Amino acid sequence: MATQETVEHKYVYDFAEGNKDLKDLLGGKGANLAEMTNLGLPVPPGFTITTEACKAYLATGEEPDGLADQIAAHLASLERAMDKRLGDPEDPLLVSVRSGAKFSMPGMMETVLNVGLNDRSVQGLARQASGSADQATGGADRFAWDSYRRLIQMFGKTVCEVPGEEFEHALDDVKQAKGTHNDLDLDADDLRGLVDAYKKIFFKHTGREFPQEPREQLDLAIRAVFESWNAERAVLYRRQERIPADLGTAVNVVAMVFGNLGPDSGTGVAFTRDPGSGAQGIYGDYLANAQGEDVVAGIRNTVPLQELERLDKQSYDELLGIMARLEGHYQDLCDIEFTIERGKLWMLQTRVGKRTAAAAFVIAGQLVDEGLIDLDEALHRVNGAQLAQLMFPRFRLDHEFQPVAKGIGASPGAASGKVVFTSARAVELAAEGESVILVRRETNPDDLNGMIAAQGILTSRGGKTSHAAVVARGMGKTCVSGADEIEVNVPQRRFVVAGQTVNEGDVVSVDGTTGKVYLGEVPVMPSEVVQYFEGSLDPEHIDNALVRAVHRIMSHADARRRLAVRTNADTGADAARARRFGAEGIGLCRTEHMFLGDRRELVERLILARDNAEREASLAALLPLQRADFEEIFREMDGMPVTVRLIDPPLHEFLPPLEQLAVNVAVAQERGEDVAQEEALLAAVRRMHEENPMLGLRGVRLGLVIPGLFAMQVRAIAEAAVTVTRSGAVARPEIMVPLVGAVQELETVRAEAEKIIAEVVGDSGVEVLIGTMIEVPRAALTAGQIAEAAQFFSFGTNDLTQMGWGFSRDDVEGAFFWRYLELGIFGISPFESIDRDGVGRLIRIAAEEGRAARPELKLGVCGEHGGDPDSVHFFHEVGLDYVSCSPFRVPVARLEAGRAAVETDGSDSR
Repeated sequence: MATQETVEHKYVYDFAEGNKDLKDLLGGKGANLAEMTNLGLPVPPGFTITTEACKAYLATGEEPDGLADQIAAHLASLERAMDKRLGDPEDPLLVSVRSGAKFSMPGMMETVLNVGLNDRSVQGLARQASGSADQATGGADRFAWDSYRRLIQMFGKTVCEVPGEEFEHALDDVKQAKGTHNDLDLDADDLRGLVDAYKKIFFKHTGREFPQEPREQLDLAIRAVFESWNAERAVLYRRQERIPADLGTAVNVVAMVFGNLGPDSGTGVAFTRDPGSGAQGIYGDYLANAQGEDVVAGIRNTVPLQELERLDKQSYDELLGIMARLEGHYQDLCDIEFTIERGKLWMLQTRVGKRTAAAAFVIAGQLVDEGLIDLDEALHRVNGAQLAQLMFPRFRLDHEFQPVAKGIGASPGAASGKVVFTSARAVELAAEGESVILVRRETNPDDLNGMIAAQGILTSRGGKTSHAAVVARGMGKTCVSGADEIEVNVPQRRFVVAGQTVNEGDVVSVDGTTGKVYLGEVPVMPSEVVQYFEGSLDPEHIDNALVRAVHRIMSHADARRRLAVRTNADTGADAARARRFGAEGIGLCRTEHMFLGDRRELVERLILARDNAEREASLAALLPLQRADFEEIFREMDGMPVTVRLIDPPLHEFLPPLEQLAVNVAVAQERGEDVAQEEALLAAVRRMHEENPMLGLRGVRLGLVIPGLFAMQVRAIAEAAVTVTRSGAVARPEIMVPLVGAVQELETVRAEAEKIIAEVVGDSGVEVLIGTMIEVPRAALTAGQIAEAAQFFSFGTNDLTQMGWGFSRDDVEGAFFWRYLELGIFGISPFESIDRDGVGRLIRIAAEEGRAARPELKLGVCGEHGGDPDSVHFFHEVGLDYVSCSPFRVPVARLEAGRAAVETDGSDSR
């Protein structure tokens, strides 16, 4: 077998030379075609042009030296194997030219079928199809001209950027003249005329005749596939799926086999298990007398794969045997494309299949039961994003909601929104905050923007393997496909179903599990997975494969993970819910959230106090309120650590808006009212006003400037802990000082806090830790000094990202992040997933230098990144002790912490 170390200047591989482990070099499709060839499965001969050739071409705009000669040599070998020559007028070899990146990108890059056809070889193809060298039959003639029109259409759109809708309009005109809606009703003469029409369209847009030289067709098609790597839709899909932009695509040149030779031929897509639910069985679509693009494009509605048993039992039985063999070989759900040419089965592709979140968990559990994988591998095959999808709500149908249509549940979920009929409109409304459902006859790769923007997708054509279904499953979008009761009229922006007209802007609801479509907005209910986490479903005693699989994998994740998972919670209710979700403590209790509502006035009085008496009165009023808050939380988290952050927000959040206050005073003065008190308030607010409050008087600075503020909070925490402990529960408070940039700040606060704690705690047995939040870059860079005064660090990654990048997180995402994402400066917002190279390096430095100064230093993270799957892996690598996140994301963090342990530390359990 070839290895990547030996192929620096080898750009083309025969299928027999590769294997499934060379995806970096041969792309997923090429590597798997090679693997099937080596397994002895019926794969048409062909060769793969490597991703290295693609990257070299994209870097220079020219083919790398030697590529043309290598293609010629492998083409000659293919011609010998098939005993045909490319484009031979008498007995032509035709090839398909297909993309194939390392990671599956369905429909995002280009494919050209029937390369090698021209005005002369189309006659030879007809004779070849008829089995007679003398005269083609009507059916064979029809097949040949159908194949030729497909080539011109695909080549024109893909290689020469001819608008695809012009070809479609020409086809519609021919069908309308024939009085049919079905392509199969067109005869050879109709298709011959369509070829002429297509050639005229091609000439109008390119200024040249359709190329008749077969090798020129091949070379231009290969270049088009290379260039499609950087097509707008491919770039957008990679960004959506977080696929690196520098991988390039391989190109697969494969001898054509034909599923459009008549009723004994056809094409299909099969899954070894249901990609929607994970259930075992026979799943897939079949389309007689068709080429493969017809299935994935959803142009004609398919029949279930089981129907093939009646149509061609021999091919059906052979296919089932191959499916079982591939699943055992890959030890996973396989997605298979096949063609039957006059009763002969050919395998065109296999890959580890995309699946819904539910199917991912169910299949992982099944494969463990079957002994194909162990629990570590099962944990590797699911992820936190999928688990989050499973926690989304589903429709509550215990009301009078009757479906108006039913299609195929292609990608599960419950989605309601305003109907739109174009991707542009979907993007426009979504940008305005509207939920939308994208309705199409069938989607195509150009609809990707709208599919991303929409809450759900509804098509009137296509099956579980159509473009809409495959892409929606990959993105976790709700999708119903093949709802053929719906008559979609895109130009008039409406659809008709069951005698009712639904216009753009009307609300519909789609159920991607059942395939049902409802008019209006259907109420939702919690998912079964959330009910399981809440404790209302017992996984050991219910007949629910998904809940059982989630329970089993989550249990293993908890057993394997090193990172503890805490929650960010400010109330007893939030703390209780997080604990049910598996939280092992509170990593961030924001005390400023306790000062909202009716208490806001007390804080305002404290900040604006003119003398010690006013300040002491405000603090005395706040103390019992704070104490009661902490008692509630300590009781809920009995025995678990609770990290309480002392008050941190920018000062302006507790003061009246300066502009509004100034206007109110001016208006009152104009009316001659007594505004002495308001004028005093305005003067105080002006005195405290800051141009940039996020970098102003907040956090530790506020605690040092306003005497008694932090002391009141420390006393409330300590008194609450003692009260709870003496009542029989266990309180484990940790006091976190925010926004520290210098060790002296922390030392000052700690000295005062320790005196209060010693006074309050006495002999109660309560232990209170004192640490700090690392959120200022200087704190990270002086962590060794700060650790001498801190018993723990908690990384505040929101502010650390904000200050590290110099971004205002309240402003930049809407202002220019879209452009940074578009240009590839960001793959994802640094506020969403940790910036490993910059902010991550600050965390790594602080962790290493902090532990060097204080080996027992506890390290955690409490910013939003604590619940982000990719970030959790980084925190595991850096050696933190815990992550903290919102209650709803606790299960996600638990799962990812387990996955991080398995992937970083290796497998040691079955």
